[in-house]
Amino acid sequence: MTELRNIVVLTGAGVSAESGIDTFRGGGGQGMGIWEKHRVEDVATPEAFARDPDLVLRFYDMRRAAIQEKQPNHAHAALAKLDAQWPGELLIVTQNVDDLHERAGARRLLHMHGEHLNAWCTTCDARSRWTAPLIHRPPCPACGDAALRPDVVWFGEMPYEMERIYAALRQADLFVSIGTSGAVYPAAGFVRDAGALGVSTLELNLERSQGSQWFTETRLGAATALVPAWVDQVLGL
Repeated sequence: MTELRNIVVLTGAGVSAESGIDTFRGGGGQGMGIWEKHRVEDVATPEAFARDPDLVLRFYDMRRAAIQEKQPNHAHAALAKLDAQWPGELLIVTQNVDDLHERAGARRLLHMHGEHLNAWCTTCDARSRWTAPLIHRPPCPACGDAALRPDVVWFGEMPYEMERIYAALRQADLFVSIGTSGAVYPAAGFVRDAGALGVSTLELNLERSQGSQWFTETRLGAATALVPAWVDQVLGL
């Protein structure tokens, strides 16, 4: 680890599952996934929002309320510790739309799929911190128009800050994927992008992902055990 300088970490639903937040697809002993309770086409596409905004807003209002009741776990805390103590470059890219990384203390963080606790105004393009329901069509704090929607990336929309992510991968010495299914692109392709650049790759997961074969090393187990152990190894503790 003496030559290791720049790290990119990708986190998925498995990191927050042990805090009680539903995983994307379920399985792996983590219970039912979010989308097994609702059809994706009904709650997570721009077309769904245009067709039945009340259903979509009610779904995300419930998710927003649930997230605020959860607490960061040992995996979030370990990554915040890495963020605070790592002297080199670090970028934590999360697919999760909760704020548990931030509440644990992580700062070198990017939400590629947006954030439940943000609202996006489709009139003026402003993003505002938002913890209350959107179902009642509140006005945008920036422009006053009642055109707020959840600031999350729906199916068919482009994830945020892809150029920044790829730039970090090009400079990385190590790419680590934690708690991801390996099924959702473009994030699922990061391991192959990193490998093509000669970057070492590590998977920390409850079970093998769909992209496990592309990793240099895979370690299986609960994120709350694997991530603190890995962080201590990297920091030489």
